Amino acid sequence: MIQYLSNNHEVVLAALRQHIYLALLPVLIGFALSLPIGWLGVRFPWFYHPLVNVCGVLYSIPSLALFVFLPVLLGTKILSPANIVVALTIYTVALLARTVADGLRAVDPIVVQSATAMGYRRTRRLLDVELPVALPVILAGLRVATVSNISLVSVGALIGIGGLGQLFTRGFQLFYLEPIIIGIILSVLLAGIADLIIVLIQRAVTPWTKFQHGGTA
Repeated sequence: MIQYLSNNHEVVLAALRQHIYLALLPVLIGFALSLPIGWLGVRFPWFYHPLVNVCGVLYSIPSLALFVFLPVLLGTKILSPANIVVALTIYTVALLARTVADGLRAVDPIVVQSATAMGYRRTRRLLDVELPVALPVILAGLRVATVSNISLVSVGALIGIGGLGQLFTRGFQLFYLEPIIIGIILSVLLAGIADLIIVLIQRAVTPWTKFQHGGTA
């Protein structure tokens, strides 16, 4: 395996860079889109259940089918990275929009009423009170979406674009175990590092959750 890395380090690094790009860009775009969509599900109660249903349907679509169908819908080439980015953005929104709505719905009404009584208008109350309180739930969903995307990118290798997934297909085609093992190890490490970063961010921006779980530091 060390010899394979030594002889093919440029290929492996290129696959890793593409994997990071294809996995994390949809997370950023999807997170930005999910915040207003999830808020709408709270602002307009009639919108919540249709939102949950649509998100459930979207997330149930097989990834490979979506990767193949999107070029037809978007008019792009099947080997375009844009197809993977759009597909994973859809999955991210499908997962996070409901999470954002559930997080905001879980905010104690007394907290909202207290903020209103203190003179907070709707926008300021949302940004300064409701979102911070809902952050633990939202970031938990973000962790799931991030790890899921890192896993799903590899499926894109079946249509020619898949980051570390290309190591899997190359290994299967050549009946060569080393690139498969390297691809698995790097995928797991990438998912673990991304998850750890989100956990550290959550601890930094929501320090009060430590005390809610009985911690003192």
